[in-house]
Amino acid sequence: MKTYDNEAIIKKMVAKQENMLVPSELVPHCPVCGAPMSMNLRADNTFVEDDGWHIAAERYQTFIRRHRDLNIVYLELGVGGNTPGIIKYPFWQMTYNNPNAAYICINLLEAYIPAEIREQSISITGDIGETLNHILPKGKYRTIK
Repeated sequence: MKTYDNEAIIKKMVAKQENMLVPSELVPHCPVCGAPMSMNLRADNTFVEDDGWHIAAERYQTFIRRHRDLNIVYLELGVGGNTPGIIKYPFWQMTYNNPNAAYICINLLEAYIPAEIREQSISITGDIGETLNHILPKGKYRTIK
């Protein structure tokens, strides 16, 4: 019941992938039992809430409390119906409870806005990468104050 940093191995996987597949020798294995490792996703009973998770969760809750009633955009990128209680439903509720909030959803298949927050929301059905590239072409940036 422990998580491990994966930045280095993910970079190797990205560099070596072909047709969205990575070489099997790059799949990480548990240093304790030797079993193949997987992403820490809240999908089954293997999800780990270790010290790092609790620290990050508290940072997130502190951010939410500090910005609760301010002008804020809840930007949801590609969240599906697997675990909507983690991001989607809380974003809807926080938008509903704050007239200064806006909710933006970019999703290829599941871009949906509840009627209660429709006037505060933007829904974009499409590929996230293509959408963001269309909004701001590659190599361009702007600072919004």
